[in-house]
Amino acid sequence: MGMSMSFMGKGLPSNQMVGFVMGTLYKQFVDQDIKNVEEFHMAILDIFNAFNSALPGKHYDAPSRKEIEACFSFWKHASDAQRKELFIELMKKSVKLSKIDDSALVTGVVTPPAAMAAKKAAENLPQLKILKAVPDVVFVPAATVLALISAKLTKRTFFGSSASP
Repeated sequence: MGMSMSFMGKGLPSNQMVGFVMGTLYKQFVDQDIKNVEEFHMAILDIFNAFNSALPGKHYDAPSRKEIEACFSFWKHASDAQRKELFIELMKKSVKLSKIDDSALVTGVVTPPAAMAAKKAAENLPQLKILKAVPDVVFVPAATVLALISAKLTKRTFFGSSASP
């Protein structure tokens, strides 16, 4: 159990995974024949398009045209090793890695069983008999989403807007 929990955000694989992903992206990037700024820009846009179509949730904005032109000016005069470092630096600057915070993880795990127990207990009260009409497949996800929203809002209220990555 401890090993599986360590893989959920604080364990060893995070740095190795970033290196693997950046290496794979760089290989995809180098496979294209890049000779000018336009081709360089198109290759960067292809990578961000792949990110945004494959990953759910947040969509990443590509770097500005000026940033790409500045990177290309160093790129065209650099050796292969320096090119890879420039590419990785551009990607790390443009794509912010996020990690789920502990409060969201605990809330997401604890809420569904608590919602089921609360619903079963509330069904026995005469004032809340209407809960029997709400199916479990609607009630539990709704309660979980509301709990996650309230946990995030509470955290932001107490710790400021920098609470979530």
